[in-house]
Amino acid sequence: MKKIIAFILTVALMCAAFTGCSGSDKKDEGTTAAGKTAADIKAAGKLVIATSPDFPPFEELQSDGSVVGIEIDILNMICKELGVELEIQQMDFESVLPGVQAGKFDLGVSGITANDERKKNALFTNPYCLAAQAIVVTESNGIKTKADLKGKSVAVQTGTTAESFCMAEGYKVNSYAANSDAELSLVNGKVDAWVIDDLTAAEMVASYNASHDDKLVILDEAMTTEPYGFATKLGNDDLINEINNILKKLLDDGTIASVFEKFEAPYTKP
Repeated sequence: MKKIIAFILTVALMCAAFTGCSGSDKKDEGTTAAGKTAADIKAAGKLVIATSPDFPPFEELQSDGSVVGIEIDILNMICKELGVELEIQQMDFESVLPGVQAGKFDLGVSGITANDERKKNALFTNPYCLAAQAIVVTESNGIKTKADLKGKSVAVQTGTTAESFCMAEGYKVNSYAANSDAELSLVNGKVDAWVIDDLTAAEMVASYNASHDDKLVILDEAMTTEPYGFATKLGNDDLINEINNILKKLLDDGTIASVFEKFEAPYTKP
């Protein structure tokens, strides 16, 4: 009987020890899940963003290594309101959201669509504009409408909603790290069409057509329409609420519309 009682006491002590460890772990998890706040950003003196600067007019890499664009202007305004500097980290688009989700960067900004699937793993600001995914084709390939793409191949940038949408719709998808490579695949006849944000399509197609005889054409019919926002790690609610307040002010007074006008880009307010 004593052996049985001793065994029971030993098991009870072990359970208590494990319970204590479990409680400690939960406490640590709660601390980690508190999230980054606007006060944290102000204390650091900078807002660190991750972006893929191959998406004009939203982000574009200059010859001197600087990044300019619509979103960069908006973020500089947000930083001014917060009293901090903007720090830009450049990478391929497919690395932006994973980096943000891991907490390596404060925000992910690359013309990112705030859709339901992405909201499962990241927290988004309210949208600052509505964009469409445009269909770009060569002038000579005979494609006139979205329906003409049935059974055809399309080029997209890896990790974009254009990629996921075209895959879900059953198109033959060729994915590329950069939009310039997707454009090249269309020009070289490797695909029948190229799907990309409408504003970026307008700028890149105009640039290409200015120096080539074999013109590119943007179809009148869009592939899909979607809202753009800035992404952060789940749990950073305080930071997003602060940025949303600033965005609302910039939307209401027409500042964001004026940024689009500066870059000669059409603007659709969300």
